[in-house]
Amino acid sequence: MSQDKRGYPTMDPMMSPGYHGDAPPAYYDNGDITNSVFDDKTARHNFIRKVYMVLTMQMLIVFSFVAVCTFVDDAKFFVQNNPWMYYVSYAVFLVALIVLSCCGDFRRRHPWNMIALLIVTVSLSYMVGMIASFYRTDSVIMAVGITAVVCFSVVLFSMQTKYDFTSCQGVLFVCVIVLLVFGILCMFIRNKIMHIVYGSLGALLFTCFLAVDTQLLLGNKKLALSPEEYIFASLNLFTDIVNIFLFILSLVGHSRE
Repeated sequence: MSQDKRGYPTMDPMMSPGYHGDAPPAYYDNGDITNSVFDDKTARHNFIRKVYMVLTMQMLIVFSFVAVCTFVDDAKFFVQNNPWMYYVSYAVFLVALIVLSCCGDFRRRHPWNMIALLIVTVSLSYMVGMIASFYRTDSVIMAVGITAVVCFSVVLFSMQTKYDFTSCQGVLFVCVIVLLVFGILCMFIRNKIMHIVYGSLGALLFTCFLAVDTQLLLGNKKLALSPEEYIFASLNLFTDIVNIFLFILSLVGHSRE
């Protein structure tokens, strides 16, 4: 994990965008499905309820890590002085993420899919908690509040709008590549304005991803996730929200210097 000249950790640009790039095509074209079990409203509602139950547990875990690393001085000292644990968590996170993203049969096999999802959640939560420990407490609290408002608003908007965000995945993938290149530049060019712009663009991009993944979950647009893919859906939403939080935290932290 790199740091800028003010001691703030800079987000690894390879950490999250690669997730969407590695995701398998676990989608269904709603225009070609008629009289199918996937069109059954009860099955879809049960699917949505299951996804949000899993997502709620994931968010409780990640923000528990953030709270401990922010408010407990001993925990903050430990994570800041043991960076090797960050890299170990990063490696574990990537391996479990690739397995869940690319192995469809494993992703649907209970309870191993839940175990792998728990590993992804805990490892990413540790990384997020460590990053948060480098920021001021008020900046972390502000970032949590802004993230909650943004995510809640985006989910409501995605449910109500008639615009099909699922058709924008190609454009968003190109934006991920641009953000990746910009993030690499920010690692070498130590400029406050560039870090603020990077944080703003990253938060905006993953807000769009959250809108896309929400509509894929709801199944009311051209593309939809199969109700069997509740692990994949939870993983999508979880990484979107975590990335929004990290980018907003970076933006708030650098703007309050």
